[in-house]
Order: sequence, then structure tokens, then C-alpha cells
Amino acid sequence: MIRFVTALTLTLLTALPARATVEITPVTSPGGIEAWLVEDQSIPFLALEIRFKGGASLDLPGKRGATYFMTGMLNEGAGDMDARAYAARAEALAAEFDFDVFDDSLSISARFLTENRDEAVAHLRTALIDTRFDDDAIERVRAQILQIIEGDSKDPSEIASSAFNTLAFGPDHPYGSAREGTAESVSAITRDDLIAAKYRAIARDRIYVGAAGDITGPELGLLLDEVFADLPETGAPLPDPAPYTLTPGSTVIDFPTPQSVAVFGHRGLTRDDPDFLAAYILNTVMGGSGFSSRLMDSVREERGLTYGIGSYLVPKDYGELYMGQFSSDNNRIAEAIDVVKDEWRRLAEDGLTEKELADAKLFLTGAYPLRFDGNGRIANIMVGMQIDDLGLDYIPTRNDKIRAVTLEEINAVAARLLDPDELRFVVVGQPEGIEGTN
Repeated sequence: MIRFVTALTLTLLTALPARATVEITPVTSPGGIEAWLVEDQSIPFLALEIRFKGGASLDLPGKRGATYFMTGMLNEGAGDMDARAYAARAEALAAEFDFDVFDDSLSISARFLTENRDEAVAHLRTALIDTRFDDDAIERVRAQILQIIEGDSKDPSEIASSAFNTLAFGPDHPYGSAREGTAESVSAITRDDLIAAKYRAIARDRIYVGAAGDITGPELGLLLDEVFADLPETGAPLPDPAPYTLTPGSTVIDFPTPQSVAVFGHRGLTRDDPDFLAAYILNTVMGGSGFSSRLMDSVREERGLTYGIGSYLVPKDYGELYMGQFSSDNNRIAEAIDVVKDEWRRLAEDGLTEKELADAKLFLTGAYPLRFDGNGRIANIMVGMQIDDLGLDYIPTRNDKIRAVTLEEINAVAARLLDPDELRFVVVGQPEGIEGTN
């Protein structure tokens, strides 16, 4: 993944103490744009997190990588400023603008001082409304992306992840290919393709905003209209659900390396599934809590088969997976895969213990307040809450909801979710004792 960053990093302004409470105020601009705000006048600083739903999944057939490419152009000149002048202006304002794109969203992170708010907002607006797409900037960004694609083609972890996604969702859905595109598709993208990608992805009908810092609700409303009022009203239609095409077995991709990388998984749960919170706790025990997880204990601590292993829920907007990843010596990875399958089966059949559940709850509830350690992170959390439709009361009630999940509920979702016979392993390396299957 590439991140596009301009201007100064406001480290001292974002590294604030964790908040004991977070009071969210919903704001609607005069023009009808909605946002969530946490007011904080303790320092003269504002953090904005903006998401446009859709992201790289909006690429047109044959134009894979266009949205990713376009996102890289947003800070490469706007209005009467070329790339160098645009960056110099942001630096003079002591403002930071980060642009990034994911499978399901395009994100903008903005940080600026209260005294420069008007100028910083105008700068951001220009980037969104009047992007230049200069030929020299296009070729510079294209070269950067081609370097990333070339690097990924030599990275066993990237090779494994890419192959797994293609197996899981098929080559025709955007989830089944890298959002950066291929060398062929990126080389063929034109300036007109980039302009079209911008209007497909950046529109008023898919905006989510979180704001934290030195601003009032009415001031935020005016700011939102200043930035977004002239955007297109609607963007491209959102994609259809991805087909689930993953089958059980093993895929081996030959790659000259002393250690093989394995990416594995099967079908997961949607974010709005009633069992998702229980599954989240379950995964904390399975492979989501670092050195205290079952997978880490069985694969690393007891047998020394890997330096690290983890598992994670992947609830994308149009397809969901439950995945994990590790690496191991070529002559031991077959054993490690067997251990993973055994742990998957053991947890599915026997469930958690009371102690494991208590420890997981303590870990999750104790770590949660530490996430609110700066206005930037608070704004980011609020955007995620909006996209996932978690409600304004999620932060104060989240830990109570975790504490309320029972052992019976956890073990029921373990039996429902975990299916060792459906696991697909994609192994990149020269593993011994593993036969690839179709």
C-alpha cells in the first residue's frame, strides 16, 4: 500500500493523553453534509478524517489501478499550483494532508492549526475540486506505482496475499486483484482515465467525516460546505457482492527462499452479523492477541516453527473472510500447517475455557481507552463507527458489550465460524511435504 503525504507532521499536536470520555456531537452542514465532532479547545488544532465509500473497488473493467493512481495525484498540484508549489504551500501553513485508498474507501486525513484553518481548508478544497493532473506528475506517480508493483512481485508475503485473494473472490471482482493494478494496466492508464476515476470515487453521496479539535459545530458545518459543496452529487454505483470462490486445500507457488510464507483462511462474518463481537473476542484468543494467543503458543512457543503467527477477521463491504499468516522453514512448514488445522479444529469442537474468555475480555477492555490518545485517532475512530453503523453510543457501551458476551455465545460462534476442513493455505516458497491442490 502506498501513502501520499504532504507538508509537516504535527507530531506534538497529535500525541495527546488518552481521553477518559469522548463526547460526540452530530453535525449537519447548511448544505446537508453530516459529520461527527468531538470538540476540544485545549489546543488550537483540528484533525479531520474523511472517507468516500467505494475506494479501489470502483475501478472500471480493464482500468485496474486507476483509483489508486488517481489518489496519488491529489497532492501533485491543484489550481494554479504545480506539485512543488502545492507542497510548499502546505508546508507554509504547517498543515498535513494524507491521501490513501483501500478496497472499500478513499481516505483523507487533514491536520492544521486553528490560526491557519481557512487557508488550510481552501488548500484541501483545491486539491479535491481542481486537481491538475499535469503530464510530468502523472509520469512521476506512474513510475512510483510501477516500482511498488515490481517490488510486490518479489515479496513472498505479497505474492501469497494476492494469490489468496484471487482464489477467494475470483479474478473478475476488484477484491480478487491488487488495488495498485498490474504493470500492464497502470502503463495504459491515461489522464482521462484518472479524471474519470476521480469523479467515480469522490462525490457527495458517499462522504463520512470525523472531526476532533478546536472547532464548534456551526463552524464545522461551514467548513464542510466549503470543502465539499462543489463536488459531484453522486459517484459511480457501488460494486456487487463478491462471489466466494475459495475451496479447501493447499496452493504452492514456487519461490526461491529458505522460509516459506503461508496465508490461510476461509469464509468469515460480515461486520453487521449478530455474532461479530463474539467472533472478535474468539479471534483474540485464537490469533489476535500476539504472544498470548493459541496459535502463537502452539506454533511458536511449544514447537518453534515460526517467529510469529496471527489471525484476523476481514469483513470487507462486499465479501468477508477469516484469515491468518505465518512463515516457517521450508522443511517445517508442513508441520506448522498441521498444527494450525489442529488448533482450528480444537477450538471449533471444544471452545474456549472460562479463563481464556476472562483474559480476552480483560485485554480488550483494558486496551480500548488507549486508542483515544489524540485528536487524529479520535477522528479516525469516529469515521469507522459511522461506516460500520455502530451508533453514537458505541464508545461508552463497547466495553460493557464485550463483558456481556457469555462463554456459551463464544463457543456457539466458534462452532459456526471455524471449519478446519474448509481452510485454504497459499504457500509461497519451496516447502517440503506439501502437495498443491486445485
